[in-house]
Amino acid sequence: MSLIVDVFPARSDNFGYLVHDTASGRTGAIDAPETAAIKNALLHRGWNLTDIFITHHHIDHVEAIPELKAEFGARVVGPRGEADKIAGLDVLVAGGDTVTLGETAFDVYDAPGHTLGHIVFHDRVGKHLFTADALFSLGVGRMFEGTPGPMWEGVKALREFPDDTLVYCGHEYTASNAKFALSIDPDNAALQRRAAEVTALRAAGKATIPFSLGEDKAANPFLRADDPVLARHFGLEGADPDEVFAAIRKGKDNF
Repeated sequence: MSLIVDVFPARSDNFGYLVHDTASGRTGAIDAPETAAIKNALLHRGWNLTDIFITHHHIDHVEAIPELKAEFGARVVGPRGEADKIAGLDVLVAGGDTVTLGETAFDVYDAPGHTLGHIVFHDRVGKHLFTADALFSLGVGRMFEGTPGPMWEGVKALREFPDDTLVYCGHEYTASNAKFALSIDPDNAALQRRAAEVTALRAAGKATIPFSLGEDKAANPFLRADDPVLARHFGLEGADPDEVFAAIRKGKDNF
């Protein structure tokens, strides 16, 4: 049993993903940002779309659902907490559930904050984590609907996955995330290494994903809100990590 992940650009700065279970031949799209981009990727691979896995309700992640469902008859799986905001969902899931693609099992985790019902999909066996806008390389999504406490708890739960987990996020924001991270954590050697790597990748026209969760744990300030170094930067020594997380998020919003 194995899972093939195909990565391709969509819209202006979204990533599109196809996940193909080799045992069954079933193919899923992680989110539905753009019909043409997904169909081109399917054509290139010679795969047939059978499933769509939705992480949250924002238009740049759901816009292609109606067209793809009509053309391919794909099963659409999405967050139970946002069922009233997403048309065309066939299967509703939330944290603690498991959904399958052939012989591949995806564990579902709640990751509230960017949106209240945001979920992520984790292929534990293959060590693939699809985080959409809950976790970026060196960042997290803007906190549109949630509050710092639950968002920090969700991010902290993702931090518990093994270091060799490969993370596939929703957007190519790594370069701008690196600039902000360096502004608040300039002496972090792991961050300096990742920032240099990102600069080289972007200069070569290459994507910065997937990225290693272990490397991100050491470099991403949002995954380190319980680190005293960051608390000191914001003058929050001894504060709860969710307060530090809120300060980091506000700092990025205003950067």
